[in-house]
Amino acid sequence: MPARMALTVRRACDDDKAFIESLGLATALETVSSLRDMTESAARQAFRRLLTFCRERAGTVTFLAEDEGRPVGFVILLTDLPDDVTQTAQAFIAYIAVLKEHRGRGVGRMLLRTVVEESRRHNLPHIALMVSADNPRARRLYESEGFVAERVLMTRRVPAAGTSRT
Repeated sequence: MPARMALTVRRACDDDKAFIESLGLATALETVSSLRDMTESAARQAFRRLLTFCRERAGTVTFLAEDEGRPVGFVILLTDLPDDVTQTAQAFIAYIAVLKEHRGRGVGRMLLRTVVEESRRHNLPHIALMVSADNPRARRLYESEGFVAERVLMTRRVPAAGTSRT
């Protein structure tokens, strides 16, 4: 049985940027569906673009999870990004990551519950996120915390010119 953790969550500060970037880069490829052909380098570059986008927004709030003072995960929340279809206010989880050795120990759940409280504080009626269909563990966590599928992104591969239809 794993040792009991002393988990806390706090707002991230400038001193946490290196950890957040490092963990985000380490987990970037895990967020990509198996339908998409993507190199680790391209996934890492996409994460860097996301970080830049989030850091430029006034409504970005980042939380850091710690176990006995050591960072073990983070979540980046956008509070100023309305729903793309209805244009109604919402919170949007731009990225969430937990160190592999701390997964399954309540870190992600604690981060999600912190996001719920922050969203409530901002009077935001919904929290949205995107998760790969290839990540059943994360999907189960989100569903257990009250998230439901609202829209489904469906993807089809397009065969290269000159190849048969598949």
